[in-house]
Amino acid sequence: MGVEIRNVRIDDLPVIFHMGEELFTSQRHSNLYRTWDEFEVTALYQSDPDLCLVAWDEEKEKVVGFLLATTYEKTGSAWSYGHIAWLGVEPLYGRAGLGTSLFNAIIEVMKNRGIRILIIDTQADNKTAISFFERMGFSQTTEHVYMSMNLENLGRQSQSEQKKSRRKQT
Repeated sequence: MGVEIRNVRIDDLPVIFHMGEELFTSQRHSNLYRTWDEFEVTALYQSDPDLCLVAWDEEKEKVVGFLLATTYEKTGSAWSYGHIAWLGVEPLYGRAGLGTSLFNAIIEVMKNRGIRILIIDTQADNKTAISFFERMGFSQTTEHVYMSMNLENLGRQSQSEQKKSRRKQT
């Protein structure tokens, strides 16, 4: 399979976005789906295009995987952090080593920039991603809790509480 890892080009952005829509669905990855949108993709590309990579199938002339990353510098610290924000590979190309190739390519870019720590995040139930990143050398897995509040219900509760309060006052 002739797949090349290269930097994202502007024409790749719609393909990456639509591939992400297929990969990061609310049914499979509710927390990932929550933040996957066209603004996320374009913002990462605009902030640092050298940290945005694709796996390009030369024979089929199409993008078959992508990795979008960013860096952070902590004020008053010599430490620089890299963050792999998104990594996706078309299911037909799964287990072909494209994720590893994309990962290895971004590691080289990060090392050349003097990045000292690389972080990733995924859902606690995303066993495939966790297993992949552990194979790549990540450790210290911790879970992060996301909570939500339906503000429409909050508004209704506030109105009912207001009614109760008015009854008590009269």
